Formats: sequence, C-alpha cells, structure tokens
Amino acid sequence: MAGTAGTPGTPRVLRAMNDRAALDLLLEHGPLSRTRIGKLTGLSKPTASQLLARLEAAGLVRVTGTTEGRPGPNARLYAVNADAAHVAGLDVSPHRVRAAVADITGRTVGSYELPTPGRRPARGAVEQVTEALDGAAKAAGLARSDVHRLVIGTPGAFDPGTGRLRYASHLPGWHSPRLLDELAAALPMPVEYENDVNLVAIAEQRLGAARGHPDFVLLWNQDGLGAALVLGGRLHRGWTGGAGEVGFLPVPGTPLVRRVTKANSGGYQELAGSRAVPRLARELGVPDVPAGPHTEAAATLLARAADHGGGPHRELLRAYATRLATGLASLVSVLDPELVVLGGSTLTAGGEVLRALVQAELAELAAARPRLVVGDVTEHPVLRGALQSALAATRDEVFDTSR
Repeated sequence: MAGTAGTPGTPRVLRAMNDRAALDLLLEHGPLSRTRIGKLTGLSKPTASQLLARLEAAGLVRVTGTTEGRPGPNARLYAVNADAAHVAGLDVSPHRVRAAVADITGRTVGSYELPTPGRRPARGAVEQVTEALDGAAKAAGLARSDVHRLVIGTPGAFDPGTGRLRYASHLPGWHSPRLLDELAAALPMPVEYENDVNLVAIAEQRLGAARGHPDFVLLWNQDGLGAALVLGGRLHRGWTGGAGEVGFLPVPGTPLVRRVTKANSGGYQELAGSRAVPRLARELGVPDVPAGPHTEAAATLLARAADHGGGPHRELLRAYATRLATGLASLVSVLDPELVVLGGSTLTAGGEVLRALVQAELAELAAARPRLVVGDVTEHPVLRGALQSALAATRDEVFDTSR
C-alpha cells in the first residue's frame, strides 16, 4: 500500500538512508561534527541534529570529544559506537586455525591461533572452531555470545547442494556431511563459509589493490595455486563453489592428470605452483636452492632472484613468468577482466620484477589486456577478508534504522 512504512520514498525509508549515509561517512572519516556531517550529506543543520540524536539514542554513535583549538564555540564530535556489534573471522588450514574478532568499525580487538598439527588432529572441526573463536573473543574481553556473525575461510568450498567440503582433501576432519549442522548447533550466531582465496579477493577489493575495480581476477599462489573471480563487484563462486580452482586447469607443459580432485593437483598446479619453483631453480643452475617447506623455499628463491638481477636468477624469473602466464592466459581470455591481482607469498616475493615479466608474457599469449598488479594485503589476508565479509553483512543489519 502506498504510503506505508518501509515503502521506498516514505519518511522512514528516507531517514534510514540518511542515517546509513552518515554512518558510512563516520566509518570513512572518523569523528565528525554536526556541521561537517551536514555538509558531507547535504542535510540542513536541524536535520543533521535530528539524525545524530536518533543515532545516539539507538546506540550507533557517541560523542567522542570537541573541536578544541578551532575558532568559535567548540562543537561536539561524533563517531560510530565501536561496541554496537562485534564480528569474527576464522582462517582454517591443515596446520592451524587463526581467529580474530573486530568491532563494528573494523578494528581488530582480539586474536588467537590454534595449532592443529598432523593429518589426524586431536580436535574435531567443531571443537577447533569453537576453541579458536572463544580464544579470540576472550582476548577481546568478550564471550562467544557477544559475536554477531562469524565467517569461516577454508581451502576448497562447501558445495551448496550437498553441504560437503569439496576441492580440499588435504584438510582433515572437515568432510563430514553433518559438519555444517553440527557447527550451527554449537554456535549462537549466523555462520558463513567461504573459500580462502575468495576471502583474499574481498580483502583486496575492500582494503587493497582492487579498490574501485568491479571486475578483477586474483591469482593466488602460496600453499596451493588458485584464483578468485570478481565480476560486476561480486564474487563468482560457480555452481558447486568451485569457480577459481585453477590448480586443476590442464595447461601445455605438463601431462594430463586424470581424477585431479583425488590427486589434489593438476596441470597448472604442477607447472606453476610453489613446488615447481625449487625444481625449476635446480634445472637452471641457481645456486643455494633452500631446503625445507616448498612455500618458503619458493618465496626465498623469487625474492632473491628479483634482487639479484642477472644470470640464472634472471632466467628463473623469466621461466617462471612464462609458466604463470600460460595458465593465466586461459583465465583472461574467457573473462576479459580489467585487472589481475597477484597474491600469495610465492607471487608477492617476486615483486614488481616478476609482475612486469608476467605482464609482458601475457601480452604475447592472450588477446585480453588486463593490468597486472601485486596485491597490497599481505598480512593475514584470508582472516582480514573474513572480517570484511562479516562486517559488510553485520553493518547492513545493525545500521538499518528503518525497522
């Protein structure tokens, strides 16, 4: 019915739109005066005053100080009430679960890391999640029930049709068909599940190199090789959540691998994954190839090669850039993205030198001409993406004053 509360254009909806605009400005700029909020929103002083009074009464903003030191009477400064809600994120890997809690402004207020060594962890998946979440909440001075929403990042993806984790056979204890129901029963807040590389893309989209770009591909290479696809500003997950599982992509230069999901590897993974870098370095005669975990060895070799500049180090960068561009050419030929972000320690270690070489090789192999950049979010990117995802949904709920 026209004119009812909640109908677009009614006073309640318009007030809610102004409220949200003001809250977003406070998140972006920090504490602001009533006059400044009025100028930024285009609202009159009386309307801005009413808006701030309404948000203060709802517990969404609070006075944090005054504009001391400026000409004229001191004006009160308003900021988003950081305690209006809290969210949590989890980054799950075969060897540890990393958790963090953030307030509604996005500030991390508590973190915790739970080691899970071995292929048969002593704790089941539900116990891992609850212990890590409780540890981060305790570090923030909160209880589990104080967390408004939780986003869990894992390798692979939960199939929306079956509820089972796919594409991640290396994550022990996470493949029960009852797992999502068990987690829902154990946790008092809404829980969302997302592929870890998709969460890195969210972090780059909100905080890093992909800000302002509605279409981009994130190529990730750390413990495994994967991609995330953002089209029209939204993640493209695919029918079973498997969009971006490019480690299985058949590419020239490696034999075809049958039943790749059972082997947890494929052509592109074998050609350009982090395990390939030490092997390639030995073939090219690079001295002092480090032993130890392949991810750390690959990052060390590529960082050293980028700094060294010549000889077999340069050949390593060129050869590896060709391998990366080989698989990337298939992606960009189909998607034609505006931007490709290179992320993960294996790719960021090569820095601008490796990026430029991949850009040049890609120009030879694909008709599409995306711009390549190195990712900006290098510290706990999966966890930061999980928090950003949880914050976006929670702000939409908590900041909705039309209800």
